[in-house]
Amino acid sequence: MARFKTDCIERRMCMFFEMMGHFIGSHPWWFLIVPLVLSASLGSGFIFLQDRMSNNIEEEFTPFNGQAKRERKYIQETFPGNDLMFSYLRLSTDGNFATFIAASDSNILTVESLQDILDLDFKVRNMLVHYDNQSFKYSDVCAKVSGSCTNNDILEIIDYNATHIDKVYLTFPWYISGSSRYPLYLSLGSVTFYGGSSFVQSAKAIQLYYHLREDNKTKTDLWLESFINLVSKASSASIQVSYSTSMSMQWEFEKSPDSVISLFSITYTIVITFSILSCWRLDNVRTKVWVATCGVLSTGLGVLSGFGAMLLVGQPFVMTVASCPFMILGIGLDDMFIMVSCWQRTRVLDSIPDRLADTYKEAAISITITTLTDALALFLGYNTPFGSVQSFCLYAGVSICFCYLYCITFLGACMALNGQREEENKHWFTCAKIPEDLPSGNSKAFSICCVGGSYDRMTEKEETEPMSHFFEKFYGPFLTHKITKVCVFLIYAGYLAVSIYGCVRLEEGLDTKNLALDDSYIINYYDSQRQHFSEYSSNVMVAVTQPLLYWKEEDQNQLQSCISNFESLNYVNSTVAWFLIFEQYANATHANISSQEAYLTNLNTFLKFSPMFKQDINFTGNEIQASRFFIQTLKNIDEGDMLIGLRKTAEDCPIKLLVYHPSFIYFDQYTVIADNTIQTMLVAVAVMLVISLLLIPHPLCSIWVCFAIASVIVGVTGFMVLWGVNLDSISMINLVMCIGFSVDFSAHISYAFVSSQKSDVNEKAIDALANLGYPVVQGALSTILGVVVLSMSGSYIFRTFFKIVFLVITFGLLHGLMFIPVFLTLFGICGKWC
Repeated sequence: MARFKTDCIERRMCMFFEMMGHFIGSHPWWFLIVPLVLSASLGSGFIFLQDRMSNNIEEEFTPFNGQAKRERKYIQETFPGNDLMFSYLRLSTDGNFATFIAASDSNILTVESLQDILDLDFKVRNMLVHYDNQSFKYSDVCAKVSGSCTNNDILEIIDYNATHIDKVYLTFPWYISGSSRYPLYLSLGSVTFYGGSSFVQSAKAIQLYYHLREDNKTKTDLWLESFINLVSKASSASIQVSYSTSMSMQWEFEKSPDSVISLFSITYTIVITFSILSCWRLDNVRTKVWVATCGVLSTGLGVLSGFGAMLLVGQPFVMTVASCPFMILGIGLDDMFIMVSCWQRTRVLDSIPDRLADTYKEAAISITITTLTDALALFLGYNTPFGSVQSFCLYAGVSICFCYLYCITFLGACMALNGQREEENKHWFTCAKIPEDLPSGNSKAFSICCVGGSYDRMTEKEETEPMSHFFEKFYGPFLTHKITKVCVFLIYAGYLAVSIYGCVRLEEGLDTKNLALDDSYIINYYDSQRQHFSEYSSNVMVAVTQPLLYWKEEDQNQLQSCISNFESLNYVNSTVAWFLIFEQYANATHANISSQEAYLTNLNTFLKFSPMFKQDINFTGNEIQASRFFIQTLKNIDEGDMLIGLRKTAEDCPIKLLVYHPSFIYFDQYTVIADNTIQTMLVAVAVMLVISLLLIPHPLCSIWVCFAIASVIVGVTGFMVLWGVNLDSISMINLVMCIGFSVDFSAHISYAFVSSQKSDVNEKAIDALANLGYPVVQGALSTILGVVVLSMSGSYIFRTFFKIVFLVITFGLLHGLMFIPVFLTLFGICGKWC
């Protein structure tokens, strides 16, 4: 078969980089100073950091064009709220509120426990808050119904007297007293009953709410802060109190970036130490200490320039971006290790421009491939409906581009200057000229610190590193042995089986609890709520969006049929509808509602007695343009499945319906996250294939690189599930990044494989591992060390980042150093083409 190559682009790029390396080697100071000036200029963008901060949870972690946001707009326009008749049921947003859960290990419906709750309730209602030289209480900011603050049902039932609990026979989930109906499922948790009745025997938790008006955010925020301060100090022998407010999650989320600031200095110290140690040579001239230090500095300049540029152009800075520097540090050092490895394979006796030209000719294509794949994968990730993902992808993608720019300019200049020192045989620290061999009469201790500059006289290259020798003489031959190849196939089959098992168990959705730090007070609140109030879920609005003739039997039957369809769902418990209650009222009063005039006349009378229902009807003249009713859902199904099921039921109804609840804004992620992630990955893999075909001059080997991408993605997805990570906007960021990262090591090895001058495929694999095996290990370790401190973070976001980066690097390394070299040697056709 003819030897088939597609190296037209690769060959020209090699020539270009060779000329660039020669030019930089001839004029290093320009390429040292200009990047420093450029990064300092772009770094001025950090003065806008506070102005660019955008940590609104809804804006950044919910889909921009989510269906629930359009539904909310319709609800707000069609059913405007009434400040004088507050109803939490009818809120189109989460509203303004404070809440606490009082729990007991036994029965909380005792006089002692209730008295403690009443005492705390009294303190909350009478708490003085200072604002603008004035003081105000709950009654000054509370949401009101008919001129009075909203009450908590359980306290109203016992008339705010703990001893009355022995005189009341509570029923659950609804308690009826006269004409009043109280939804006790909102107030009582972990309820037990007498026999098979609905009478309450005991309960372990009581939840109280304090709803506030939304007309003065400054005052309500001050009151909420005072509430947190007050309840956090509450203590009692009979109850345990957990608490939260409508602003708690937002406030706690904004604390997350501060939790990793201290980790930056630790990370850079670890990585600088590792880089210096891994580039350290016993030879006092040939050691690459300063190149390693400049490599870390080059990456830091890339982050400074990338972030600064984004801030200057006004790109919002979301908290997820704070994890970028940890990732980019590893990418930059990976490129640096490749450059150093290629430099060491150049002829020592050549001029510095020639040595740098040869370095660029060999290394630039490899790091260009990885940079392109990393950056393009991130830029493709920008095409998602999540602000947090978009912001991360832009900041990271631009920073990676700057890292690449500084790697081939600033770092190249540093290597040239370090090469000049080596050429003059000067000491790495003192820069004093030292002898190459140990002078006679000097002790061996003298050679440790004062001798250097030796090289292999046969090859005229620097001495081979011990690790490169290990890959060439031990690991490479071992890996290419027939028995080892069989074992590699078995290992890969096991890896794939476990990965697919994990993928099958993949769960979707971001639990908002995970946006707070682990030690946040709201974690206790969410845990308590799930423990005691896990039966009932959202009270969902169902809006009839078309004019309907409610007095006609045909329309009544259609509407009743739709309600029956909702109630037939196993996660719908009950329905509350103004027209059903109005029909009961009409039957009780023997009112005629069979004609439009009679229906509307009696409806107006009914609404005088039940004014709350006015908020559920949109009148246009004498026509009911739209209306709404409510269905109570249960927590016996995943949130995403519930949302999809309710919307499907509404679509199947012959009447135009819309289902909405404020939590649907967040549940919308379930409808887009999986499809969007898969779509982004498929497009990215296709782009990676095109890049590989263009820059790796052998088509089949390019396909193996894309195979590695798909394999690593499957592995990371499967194992992240087994490590307790769901598919959400946080892990989606990392999976998008995974596409680029998964290319790196396989691309380095594949490119080295096809570029090898050896004829036998086993020898080509050994040669590739000998040349780039150690730099690949160095790059992997530096990346893991760059993120390992995030495993100690108190934030789910940063721990998830660590977990997925760790999996990506581990599996990428496994593919680059084990699977891909074996696969490249095993398939005979690849041997002919490569």
